[in-house]
Amino acid sequence: MTYQRRIIDDTLDELFPYVGAIALDGAKGVGKTATASERVATVLDMSSARRREVVEADDDYIMHVPHPVLIDEWQRLPQVWDRVKTAVDADSTGGQFLLAGSASVGPGVQIHSGAGRIVSLRMRPLSIAERGLAEPTVSLRDLMAPTPTAISGESSVTLRDYTYQILASGFPGLRHLPPPVRDVQLDSYVTRIVSRELKESGIVVRKPAAMLAWLAAYAAATGGTAMYSNILDAATAGEDLKVSRATADIYREHLTGLFVLDPLPAWIPAFNPLKRLGTAPKHHLVDPAIAARLVGVGMDGLLAGDGERVSSATGTWLGALFESLATLSVRVYAEVMHAQVGHLRTTDGNSPREIDLIVEGSDRRVVAIEVKLAATVSDKDVRHLNWLEGQIGDRLADKVLITTGDTAYRRRDGVAVVPLALLGP
Repeated sequence: MTYQRRIIDDTLDELFPYVGAIALDGAKGVGKTATASERVATVLDMSSARRREVVEADDDYIMHVPHPVLIDEWQRLPQVWDRVKTAVDADSTGGQFLLAGSASVGPGVQIHSGAGRIVSLRMRPLSIAERGLAEPTVSLRDLMAPTPTAISGESSVTLRDYTYQILASGFPGLRHLPPPVRDVQLDSYVTRIVSRELKESGIVVRKPAAMLAWLAAYAAATGGTAMYSNILDAATAGEDLKVSRATADIYREHLTGLFVLDPLPAWIPAFNPLKRLGTAPKHHLVDPAIAARLVGVGMDGLLAGDGERVSSATGTWLGALFESLATLSVRVYAEVMHAQVGHLRTTDGNSPREIDLIVEGSDRRVVAIEVKLAATVSDKDVRHLNWLEGQIGDRLADKVLITTGDTAYRRRDGVAVVPLALLGP
């Protein structure tokens, strides 16, 4: 199959000629191997027992094969990380090694951080711009610019189209399968994580059904900041699935280590002019399609407003999944800019202020983004964006409201209204 260029390729174009080693981290199925393979002369797959045995016996083997070299699933043989670090210490020439990993190293395994030698990049499923629904007309990079950018563009993408994209998944290998086959593959993906991937990482899951129940409850908390105790309560309604808080914390730690959980951290600005900020992360899975499967609501149910949520007083389940799709996309775009993404929530008693996404560049200027599952916009929808501008002034590069509408434009109060399909890197 013809390789589909990814947004992260721009970052690799920028860095790899000058950096000796780059690690691509991300969940299984996001496309790390395909992307890295485009840039190397040799692929060493550490998930192969035979290949692993060769490199384990002689870790200098990686120096004798044609370069550049991709070491795939490197965490299966952690010593190879330190060998790459040593190689880059000895010769810092760019473009030598790519390492692809779908998990953190197992418990008790110590490796050098790689700081200064190995650059780590996060790879996620396909963003909305990479799915080819529309040609983006609004660039996140331009929104971060010192002067306001013009906002325009028309989109024919409908609410039903967005719902289909949520269910179709951002995993490149699944998107073109017939929906029933794709759904079976998504279910198998989750089952394999619990039954095999965790075990291969040295994690023993004594109650797989309990872990799956916890993961389904976490999925139902998508887009919210539900306390972990509430997620645990939702997961253990059945007596047979009772697990302790400590066990649930272990689930969370290891599923995050496999990049299956992708929580969005709270934005805590340096030189903080804001008071009483919440610190809880927003809950997201690596792909909203997995969340949709775990909760068990399909196309018609989502459009009808079906779907239970954990500890959320407002919004529909489809709205939560749309926010997760927007969050995934913005994080992909921000990676190219070396920008950080978080969310903002104040703890001001009965009237907290929330902003779904805060993108902060290296100059500490930010783009504030709200996500709304609707085509129309009211003053109420943008009130928190305008409040933030009053709090941080020129540090706010732009204010954006992502919608399901058909037109990108700028409101009189300066808020850029952008259909999700028209936002790109």
